Amino acid sequence: MLRRFYDWMIRISESPRAVWALGIVSFAESSFFPFPPDVMLVPMAVAQPKKAWFYAAVCTVTSVLGGVLGYLIGWLLYDTVGSWLISAYGYEHGVEQFRCLYAQYGSWIILIKGLTPIPYKIVTITSGFAGYSLFWFVLLSLLTRGARFFILAGFLNLFGERIRAFIEKHLALVAIAFVAVLVGGFFVVEYLMPSSGTATCQ
Repeated sequence: MLRRFYDWMIRISESPRAVWALGIVSFAESSFFPFPPDVMLVPMAVAQPKKAWFYAAVCTVTSVLGGVLGYLIGWLLYDTVGSWLISAYGYEHGVEQFRCLYAQYGSWIILIKGLTPIPYKIVTITSGFAGYSLFWFVLLSLLTRGARFFILAGFLNLFGERIRAFIEKHLALVAIAFVAVLVGGFFVVEYLMPSSGTATCQ
């Protein structure tokens, strides 16, 4: 099954529609979609390393645009759509603590969270909910998301063929590692962030 999925991703990476799909996934992940764009970015860049930079740019721009949608959900629709999304993914324990951290550290929180495996939609929705400056939110999102995607693209551009050979040889191990990172972000939010009932702003 993993092999079929990997082969399928490699094949569609050569399709003109692949870039559109990558952009849609990257946009949606910033506000409501559970899976990060890396699941498409990595095989696409591995298949065509020379386009890695372009793919990173697509991910960066669409991720930030999706982040603006998440921000607006948190700002204007938190009591309906925002709270439902937070509850659906089990993130409610971390929301109040994020608001406290924003109040205390501001920009640093977006810089740190934008580079970690903590789901980015938490940052976007909570930023709007907390009333954080939209200008600074967009600027810092461009920096953090751009850094994340372009660092990955540079790595894939330099070592694309070797990475492809490694992935194809150890596909199961790579899949397990990817899932572990994804689950790790959920774990941090669920178990390492204090619940809203215990969070206090200094």
